[in-house]
Amino acid sequence: MLFDLPDHATLYQALLDRDPGYDGQAYVCVASTGIFCRLTCPARKPKPENCTFFGTVGECIEAGYRPCKRCYPLEPMALADPAIATLLAALDERPEHRWRESDVVRLGFDASTVRRSFRRQFGMTFLEMARQRRLRDGFETLAAGGAVIEGQLDAGFESASAFRAAFLRLIGKAPGSLSRDPLLFADWVPTPLGDMVAVSCRSQLHLLEFFDRKALRSEMIRLDAFAKGRLGIGQTAPSEQIKRELQAFFDGCSATFQIPLALHGTAFTKQVWEALRQIPPGQTRSYSQIAVGIGRPTATRAVARANGANQIALVIPCHRVIGADGSLTGYGGGLWRKQKLLEIERHYLGSELKGATRVSG
Repeated sequence: MLFDLPDHATLYQALLDRDPGYDGQAYVCVASTGIFCRLTCPARKPKPENCTFFGTVGECIEAGYRPCKRCYPLEPMALADPAIATLLAALDERPEHRWRESDVVRLGFDASTVRRSFRRQFGMTFLEMARQRRLRDGFETLAAGGAVIEGQLDAGFESASAFRAAFLRLIGKAPGSLSRDPLLFADWVPTPLGDMVAVSCRSQLHLLEFFDRKALRSEMIRLDAFAKGRLGIGQTAPSEQIKRELQAFFDGCSATFQIPLALHGTAFTKQVWEALRQIPPGQTRSYSQIAVGIGRPTATRAVARANGANQIALVIPCHRVIGADGSLTGYGGGLWRKQKLLEIERHYLGSELKGATRVSG
């Protein structure tokens, strides 16, 4: 469980001390490098604000981090299963390769056995691990100002058309169409519940969504139209701020989101979103309760539509809305994430952080 680990300060001190007592029990993910390590890693120690701690390597990989090449955090899993050791070594040697099951078979392994082994150890298949690594490498190359061809090569796509199609599915815009003088910037945000994309201008956050949300592509297209085609990739002060605030949230340190928001919606929709921000972490409301709370008791369906139109996940906590019978209802990020977020927020229930999700905008 996420909060079974000691607090951030304790784990950071263990990292500084290279405490072997946490070996295999805790790992550090470093936002500034995209790498995760054992706490005994001999590498130079990162700043505490750049560190997120997890209890398993699977959580680190799902959050989008790559294993350190100095302390080899995947080594125990590799030693326990020769197939894992061989495939991880092959991935390190050819991170740009477009891996297929036929490659796994060619290396002498049964594809279904490998799928089960990787899912058991990491919560994802080998092919999913390889694909995530390739796409993130390509995205980061473009975000750092690299050319499209560099992003294509770093992502391991042999053809420009294949890279273009993958990128188009990801953010709704082909890499060659990205603005060189953006008004809005897309940035990659790793979290324990999966990678997210943040879209911001230089002063406000416009979107925060999980990459696998079905509505993401259409939301990105609308934002591109709002920016008159000036959507690009890069980091901004708001995107860096939301990374810090999400890290604090998942670390169990703070449920406060102070990131300035740009809200794209009607007056009624914004009223509903404001009501969502009033729900304290650890608590839930039904659509009908929200409708009554905003003085529109007959507008339950309209409230549900406004809730579903939210494109700033977690900060505007639409996951705190449940059915009138107490059941979980639809959530664009997936019901499993909704359940997990509600479990995480029980940590804040009854604390001094009640109501702390209110943000400026």
